[in-house]
Amino acid sequence: MMKSFFNGACLLALIVAVSSCGSTRKLQYMQGAFDTAKLSSYTIPEPKIQQGDLLSITVYSESPAASSFYNQGSSVSGTTPTMNLASSSGPPSSSGAGGYLVDANGNIKFQSVGNLHVEGFTKVQLSTVLDSLLQTYLTKPYSVVRFLNYKITLIGDVARPGVYSIPSERINILEAIGLAGDLTITGRRDNILVMREQNGKRQWGRIDLTKPDIFSSPFYQLEQNDVIYVDLTRNKAAASDQTTVRNVSIAATVISTFAIIYSILKK
Repeated sequence: MMKSFFNGACLLALIVAVSSCGSTRKLQYMQGAFDTAKLSSYTIPEPKIQQGDLLSITVYSESPAASSFYNQGSSVSGTTPTMNLASSSGPPSSSGAGGYLVDANGNIKFQSVGNLHVEGFTKVQLSTVLDSLLQTYLTKPYSVVRFLNYKITLIGDVARPGVYSIPSERINILEAIGLAGDLTITGRRDNILVMREQNGKRQWGRIDLTKPDIFSSPFYQLEQNDVIYVDLTRNKAAASDQTTVRNVSIAATVISTFAIIYSILKK
């Protein structure tokens, strides 16, 4: 009987070892060969201004005193730390210390100009428009536009889920996962969901991190306000089941008790 018990234990250990080796592959990113000819060239699209964006606009000209009139609401530097953001209260409804909020109609209110439609513009395009409009009031004006609330959200089976501010205003899916401390060991790497709102419509994209072709996905390069969801594997779902945990604990106790009794009787 002791021999049978020993053989069973060895078989169980072997199964666990084989399972561990098999599951390692599921944790690897970008498996397989890379098509370098296809993936070596890339372009990073410029982010476009959306409803709800918060903009920093700083105006310069040959007269700093005259320019300062347009910078009364831009005392912020235009950068925010890379960290989790605690969203306590909404951004200001107009220009102020927090910048210029793009309203539901895609407009901002700017000094001397009034309502200005900015939705769909890149930062460079908005600067060009402002520079042209401000020539009436300033000598050789030019402006610098930045996003103050460029952020992404990571939820699901990652080490540190949360909302992350992106000062550089550009980030890809791998960098985002790195910010969140990587996926947990039970996070699904083959089915990452990216949720995006753009031009009043919602888009959903799936990314398989185990394949090299993630670089050609339109969702590889993230955009402001994207939400990334990492699903959990069935193993974690089962482990989270209280009934399963209880049954495993009971079974372990029974086996341990049986082993102790057998050792005593054997003596």
